Amino acid sequence: MELRVIDKQENELSIEIAGEDHTFMNVLKGTLLETDGIDAATYDVNPEQSGGQTDPVLTIKTEDGVDALDALEEGADEVINKANEFQAAYDAAV
Repeated sequence: MELRVIDKQENELSIEIAGEDHTFMNVLKGTLLETDGIDAATYDVNPEQSGGQTDPVLTIKTEDGVDALDALEEGADEVINKANEFQAAYDAAV
């Protein structure tokens, strides 16, 4: 997975996440929307309207005083936690 920051402001971040598709992006976006300090999270994969872009671009907006990169890190950590919890539940059920 490769990340490329497209735009970074104090309360807003746009980052391209190479090699991912809707499966991962929906999980990440959903988790970010549950993260304290994040006002909005969305992603776009639209090559026809984005000049040929095929990798998703994630955009997050945060509350005042919340750094967008820190909020993204917190959300990504939560995705890892959810995946680990799912793995543990699966292992227990099998």
